[in-house]
Amino acid sequence: MPKLKPDTQKARREHILDAAERCFAREGFQGTTMKDICRDAGVSLGALYVYFASKEDLIAGITERDRSKLTAQLTEVAAAPDLLAALARLGEHYTVEEPRYKQQLVIEIGSASVRSGPVGEIFRACDAAVLAQFEGLFARAEAEGKIAPKLNAKLLAQTIAVLGDGLFWRRAVDPNFDASAMVPIITALIGSLLNPIPAPAPYEPAPAAPAHLEVNS
Repeated sequence: MPKLKPDTQKARREHILDAAERCFAREGFQGTTMKDICRDAGVSLGALYVYFASKEDLIAGITERDRSKLTAQLTEVAAAPDLLAALARLGEHYTVEEPRYKQQLVIEIGSASVRSGPVGEIFRACDAAVLAQFEGLFARAEAEGKIAPKLNAKLLAQTIAVLGDGLFWRRAVDPNFDASAMVPIITALIGSLLNPIPAPAPYEPAPAAPAHLEVNS
């Protein structure tokens, strides 16, 4: 059998992870089998095991992919001229734009982490990495004079994580929940904690006096 090109291997791996996300969100970690994921992905069991040896490996792949995505997004947030607006946009993406099963998946992985030692290790490591990224973001913003927060960077990160967890949970369990109506409220709460400092207006020299008003020396 010819060896697949790296791009093809990556695409197939991503396709399997997408299928695993849907299965775990729909059936739960314990209720999902590797064969279920094969059926959803349209691949053979042998092909699945080329990339992932177990359901725990799939959870690790899912969480690492999500963490890498968030890392790139937070880099953009850090460079944005309006930190609070960029955070609001990020929150809207995760709680409004993404399909509801994504939130259900997060809740399911969190629940599985309580019952499964390996999943717990994966979940806690990813959670700690995400919190550290937010902590670093807020520490840099304060050092650069963009915010004057009422809490230290670590507590800010933890508080925002709790708010995010609540939004994820509510959207996961309540099909009638209007996350788009809640994002502005959460943004205002976060703004009160960050206390953004408006950027100074750019210096503009005074316009020159009209020629007819100039006084001859």
